[in-house]
Amino acid sequence: MRTRLSILCGLAAMMTMAAMSAAAGVQAVRQHAGDIQLAGVVPKNSAEQFELAFWNSVKDSKQVGDYEAYLKAYPKGRFAALARARIQQLKSAPQQVPAPAQKPVAQPAKPAESKPAREQAQARTANTSKAQQGKARPQQADATDDDQEEAPAPNTAGAMATVKDCEACPTMVALSPGPFTMGSNSSDPSEKPAHKVALRTPFAIGKYEVTVDQWRQCIKANVCPTVPLPDDAPGNIPMRDVSWDEAQLYIKWLTTASGKPYRLPTEAEWEYAARGGTATRYWWGDEMKGGNSSCKDCGQPWKMEEPPPVGSFPANPFGLHDMNGSVWEWVQDCWHSSYKGAPTDGSAWAEPNCQTRVIRGGSWREDGSYMLSTTRFKYDASVRQSQNGLRVARSLK
Repeated sequence: MRTRLSILCGLAAMMTMAAMSAAAGVQAVRQHAGDIQLAGVVPKNSAEQFELAFWNSVKDSKQVGDYEAYLKAYPKGRFAALARARIQQLKSAPQQVPAPAQKPVAQPAKPAESKPAREQAQARTANTSKAQQGKARPQQADATDDDQEEAPAPNTAGAMATVKDCEACPTMVALSPGPFTMGSNSSDPSEKPAHKVALRTPFAIGKYEVTVDQWRQCIKANVCPTVPLPDDAPGNIPMRDVSWDEAQLYIKWLTTASGKPYRLPTEAEWEYAARGGTATRYWWGDEMKGGNSSCKDCGQPWKMEEPPPVGSFPANPFGLHDMNGSVWEWVQDCWHSSYKGAPTDGSAWAEPNCQTRVIRGGSWREDGSYMLSTTRFKYDASVRQSQNGLRVARSLK
């Protein structure tokens, strides 16, 4: 027994020394990275700006996959050495010696599928300070998957009834088409020019982002890949760390399961849905206010490690939750650095052999400046990143 304990102590000491060495390496590389100076201000909508934004989104992560995603996108990037050192540090972190096995305690039966619950979300947000809450929140839509649930009345004639095509299918909100102004002339250059878009076809879009439980059903069908989320990850949080290519696998499975032509929303459909019939910077107005979206310093519930359950924040006027914040959402379109030449009928802006796709909406790790309805960014279609998820859509004609 004493010999075994000595061996375990020796192993723990060796792992601790390795972790300390890796930490020292990270510190040295971080100091070097801090010495990197860019020539003047990083221009918006430039390669440097996109790399910097990518790095800033993962630099505090504790997941190896986030740094591997950065290295895949920027193998010779200015933070590549720091990313490799951080990977070494995380892989060298000492592991706790497992405690002696104990007799398992019987647990109550777990529900077959976790569902978003308005009552739980309201209870969690009850302790939010008045400063964070701002004005009284509008009453949230009932976060259940009932087929006949009515969407909140929108400011314009946009939202209709909810749609649920199969037991495994996400609940969607049916939207009637209409005109709106897409983009912004006063924000990032990639959002210019603001232009009129007239959607011509009614479509349905996910009331919530695709959840972990919903993705797990696709895994059980041997279609979707297993994504490195914790085994105990709640089933009602948004699925993330999914590439655009992997999102297409989920879409394909859902189409087969439902018999309906599922897809990702087009970028124009996504912004139309996110605005909820409004023309302001955010769906709730022109000023950022806490308590409306899952983002850093934007109110509870929030934690750095993962986004809160879907439906934890109020729905927009179309009855859609978490369009701003939570996780970045893949859309169907190829990336273009501006809207010059973009379709004006709401269709996807696609091209052959497109390698870079658009993501929309910001995530829980970004601050309020990313919560604008016009916010957009890009990723390689094959890259996983722990802040990227999806919301499904399909045409209704």
